[in-house]
Amino acid sequence: MDTSVVAEKTLDADGAPDTGPQQTREARRRWRPRRPGRLALAAGLLVLLAAAGSWWYLKPAARLAYVSAEVSRGPVAPYVTASGSVNPVVTVQVGTYVSGIIQELHCDFNTQVKAGQLCAKIDPRPYQVVVDQDTAALTQARAQLLKDQAGLVYAKLNYERQMDLLAQHLTSKDAVDLARSAHDQARAQIGLDQGTIAQRQAALDAAKVNLGYTNITSPVDGTVVSRNITQGQTVAASFQTPTLFLIAADLTHMQVDASVSESDIGSIKTGDEASFTVEAFPAHVFRGRVVQVRQSPQTIQNVVTYDAVIQADNPDLLLKPGMTADVRIITAEAKDALRVPVEALRYWPEAMPKPAQNRSARAQVWTLRDGRPVAVPVVTGLTDDTHAQITQGALSAGETVIIGERSTADSSGPSRAASRPRAPFL
Repeated sequence: MDTSVVAEKTLDADGAPDTGPQQTREARRRWRPRRPGRLALAAGLLVLLAAAGSWWYLKPAARLAYVSAEVSRGPVAPYVTASGSVNPVVTVQVGTYVSGIIQELHCDFNTQVKAGQLCAKIDPRPYQVVVDQDTAALTQARAQLLKDQAGLVYAKLNYERQMDLLAQHLTSKDAVDLARSAHDQARAQIGLDQGTIAQRQAALDAAKVNLGYTNITSPVDGTVVSRNITQGQTVAASFQTPTLFLIAADLTHMQVDASVSESDIGSIKTGDEASFTVEAFPAHVFRGRVVQVRQSPQTIQNVVTYDAVIQADNPDLLLKPGMTADVRIITAEAKDALRVPVEALRYWPEAMPKPAQNRSARAQVWTLRDGRPVAVPVVTGLTDDTHAQITQGALSAGETVIIGERSTADSSGPSRAASRPRAPFL
């Protein structure tokens, strides 16, 4: 039988198979011993996963805490906000009826003036010349009347004489008619002269009026807010009278012309209380009252607003014309109302199904009874930004209502607010 020779494989000092001197290098490159690094990494990951699982399993259970607020008594006052400008109650624009050069200037900004006080004067000489001419014309017309009155006297005597001569048959009928005509003409001339005198008098009066307009006076007691002329300036009176001075009648009483949106104007009425602030005195609250709600709409870029006029006292003259005012108009007020925070009407427990939205006056709030939230039906009244009036319901001042939830795993650690805004049941 055939016999085969089995070659023995020997290992070298590193444990690699000894394939002979020719293949030693190639065999060493292909064979490498296993290292323990990967096993250690895998074991470490298993330890970390086990530790994380143990922490997650053994951590304190999250607790649900309720955020509550107290039912109180106090004012509930819904309001409307608007912006406007501060203006004097009465502002007079002083202009000029005649043209000319400003010869004198007696008023300046902030000048306190009285009614009839001279503020400026236009050069009166051109208008004085017209007055003198009309005066001379009137004098001439009056002299003409005296002359024609004397002629009427003669015409009357001549007519009467001719009538006597006619009765004695010493003159002709034609001479009598001529005397009568002269008399009638003389009498008519008297009427014409009287009309001329009246015309000359009217022209003189008009010239004097224009001469009087050269004196620019204040029509009211007040303060000069604006001056638009300088001495030596020429002003021209045309179809639009130029404004020389702007005089505020009384700066101790001011008004705010507030622009109210058309969605809010329906709730504002005359007599509503209002407050406002201005940028110059942000910490000072000025108070007033609505005295007029104007019917004329103001449309700017398709936005319709209406003017609500608010009068306010200004004894310290802090308010100045043209200031921008942020206005709050109180449309209704309940002074001593049972009230809850508006968040209480929006709250609904997370664990309970939420009903369909209801916008009627009936709503509900939640209180804690034996550690569990219990719904309390209520009827609401007025509502402002912070509180809602409770008109009916089993609530009393001093009780607490739930306004939100928070979830926490440790009472000493930071809490996480869990409440979210809810649709109000109003």
